Parts: sequence; C-alpha cells; structure tokens
Amino acid sequence: MSNRMWGGRFAAGPDAIMEEINASIDFDKKMYKQDIAGSKAHVRMLAKQGIVTQEDAEKIQGGLDTILSEIEEGKFQFSRALEDIHMNIEARLAELIGPAAGRLHTGRSRNDQVATDFRLWVRDAVDDIDGQLTTLLNTLSRKAETHAADIMPGFTHLQSAQPVTFGHHMMAYVEMFARDRSRIRDARARMNECPLGSAALAGTSFPLDRAMTAAELGFDRPTANSLDGVSDRDYVLEVLADASICAMHLSRLAEEIVLWCSAQFKFIELSDKFSTGSSIMPQKKNPDAAELVRAKTGRIYGALHALLVMMKGLPLTYSKDMQEDKEQAFDALPNLSLALAAMNGMIDDMVLNTKVLKKAAGSGYATATDLADWCVRVLNVPFRDAHHITGALVGMAVQKNVELHRLSLEEMQSVEPRITDDVYSVLSVDKSVRSRESYGGTSPVNVRKQARRWLKQLEKETASK
Repeated sequence: MSNRMWGGRFAAGPDAIMEEINASIDFDKKMYKQDIAGSKAHVRMLAKQGIVTQEDAEKIQGGLDTILSEIEEGKFQFSRALEDIHMNIEARLAELIGPAAGRLHTGRSRNDQVATDFRLWVRDAVDDIDGQLTTLLNTLSRKAETHAADIMPGFTHLQSAQPVTFGHHMMAYVEMFARDRSRIRDARARMNECPLGSAALAGTSFPLDRAMTAAELGFDRPTANSLDGVSDRDYVLEVLADASICAMHLSRLAEEIVLWCSAQFKFIELSDKFSTGSSIMPQKKNPDAAELVRAKTGRIYGALHALLVMMKGLPLTYSKDMQEDKEQAFDALPNLSLALAAMNGMIDDMVLNTKVLKKAAGSGYATATDLADWCVRVLNVPFRDAHHITGALVGMAVQKNVELHRLSLEEMQSVEPRITDDVYSVLSVDKSVRSRESYGGTSPVNVRKQARRWLKQLEKETASK
C-alpha cells in the first residue's frame, strides 16, 4: 500500500529497505512539541487570512492539543510506515477530526515544516545551554572570590612558571565560558527567522501572513528567501561550532581536574558525588565525571564535522540528505548540556588542598621572574641583562639543589656584586602574587574585583528576567 500522505503518484508501497533508510520517526519524534506548536500557529494564521474556516481551525487546534497530551502521556502510537513526526501527527489528526485535518497542510510543505521545527528545537536547546553557562559562570566566580588569595603554581608547558592564585585560575575559565555564552547568543540571534510559509521551495500562491506565524512562534521575522528558508542549516552548524569550542574549554578544565586529583599533584579533592571506585583496587577514587566530560568533546566535534560534510555538496534546495542533520544535533547538544551540568557540580563541590598548592607554587624556581624584575627596578639594568643574571643564579641553585631564596647573599653577589639583601623581599610566592597588580594580573585584589564584577553582572541579569 502506498503512503496515503504522498501516495497518489505511487501505485505500490516502498520496499522494506527503502522504508528502513527513509524513516526518521525514531529520532525526529523528539520534535513533537515544536511540530505541534508550528502547526497551531500556521492554522491560526490560515483562519485569520480566511484560507480555512474558523470552525475547521478550532477542530484542528483541539485535535493537536489531544495529540500533544497523548504523546506526553505515552499513549501515542508512532508508525515507521508514516516516516516522520509530521506525517504521524497529521495521520492521527485525521483519525481524531476527520477531513478537516487535510486543510492543515495548506500553504506549507514538509520542507518548510521541518526547517521550522528544527530551528525551534535548536533554539530551545541553545536557551538551555545559555542558562547552564550562566550557572557555571556564577559557580566559577564564587569559587574565585573564595580562593582569591590561595596560591598555586602557574604553568607553561606543564612546567612551574610563576605563582598565581587559584582564584585567578578560575577566572581564566570565566573568561572562556563567557565567550562561549556570547557566541551562543549571537548564533541564537541569527537563527531567529521563521521558514514557515516558504512551502516546498518557491513560496505559495495562498495569501499567507508569514509575519504573524513568525511572531507567534517567537521569531524576529520570516526568512526573506524561500529557497534559502527550506535549505539553510547554517544555524545548526554555527551552534555546533560554538558547542565544539565550549566542549574544548570544558575538556581543558576536565583535564586539569584529572591531574589535580592525582596522587602526584593532590591539589584538590573531588567529592564522592563526582567520583567512582575500582572493582579490584579498593584505594582508588577515580575522577570519572571529569574524564567523561573530556571524552564527550569528541562526540560534539564529530557532529559538527558530519554535518559539514553532509551539507558541502548539496545543490539548492532541499535534499533528503538533510534528514541526517537531526541525529547529530540531538546527540551533541544534550551531551554538551550534560557535560556543563557535571562540570558545574565538580567545581562547586571540589575542596582545595591549600598547603599543597602553596608548596608547589614555590617549587621549580617560580619566582625567577620576580628576581629578574627586581634587578631591572633596583639595579637599573636592561631586562635582557637581568634575565642573564637570574639564569645564572637559577643554574647555581640547581647545582646546589636548593630554591632561589635559599642561596646566600654572598653566593648571589658572586654572580652580580650589586645585589643586596633586599632581593629576598621578592623571592616569596606571597609577595610575588601580590605584586602582580597590572590589569588582568593575579594579585588577590584584582581577582576579587573581577570575581565580584562578574557576580554583580550575573545577579543583575537574573533580576532583569
């Protein structure tokens, strides 16, 4: 039997393999809310324009409300023979209200219908991710304020470089995730155009009010070109690109958490809520939540790459290839959401081993730059000369297996006779971090100021909603 939604042209039904490759209902049923919302807006517009009667419009809307309830209560029977969410809903609508259901599809096609549904779904996912990023920014800023003066080693090449504060380290991720939130908001603004009314590709001869349906669905405007309206997938590509960058930031932080939890670092302790044990080694406490956040990055990158490859050779307008866009987004964006939730929980619960952090901050000659800066300020030598002097002193300290501040004044003067005992005033990690008061620097004063600025901004955003 041919499919009754499009079967007039066909004398026989599809082969079993064709049905298997063609059906999308197994995954696009996720868009049932968006599909029903789009249909209700469309039929209200059709009634307003006199294209369908008010009576039929009311029947259609009542039937759609019933279908929504059936789906949410788990009573709706999805059929693979009906291919997708659109046909499943329309077929059930016909069972509920009879011939009036056939008027719903006036002035639209499955092409603009799915384009609208998917934009609505992606927009909803973006709004959820925006909220989660806001929560994470708040958690990181609070952690930064609490630990604004707690000293830790700063690294380059994963080697001790200069002392910083843990709060400063957290604020670095605030900047990263703030950019992620900014990008995702930009993408939302660009995607907020409504394709509904583009029909199959050329528009329609019916006198639609596309501005009305756009407004009812929360879009800023209708799409300006019907060809682009049905075939554009830039919005999901852009969101997946933004999601990939965000996942990369999450993965970097997750990697640090994995390192910090190890017995070799012991910088932090994760709570039991975000750790697991071993089936054979009873002493183990594994940072599995962080490792899984790190792993999900590959899935999100993969979704972006798959969609780019799928789109790259498609002529205008719609091709069935575009059916492959949904599963990528349906996998990537919920996984990003899960990773954000896990990261927020880990940051909120983690406990610092402040003594271990401070001791580590002083290792590896981390105040060498402070010594070089002192030579520039006090001895009035060019920085390159100061760098050479400091390098020689570090070499001496390495030979003697001591930290810089353990070198005697006589030993330092054997390299540079003008060095005085005032040099010891800059060789402690506490004085090092306090001295970094340049804008964006690690001094506790700076960190508290930046953390409080963000907390105030986030509080203001919440209050204005």
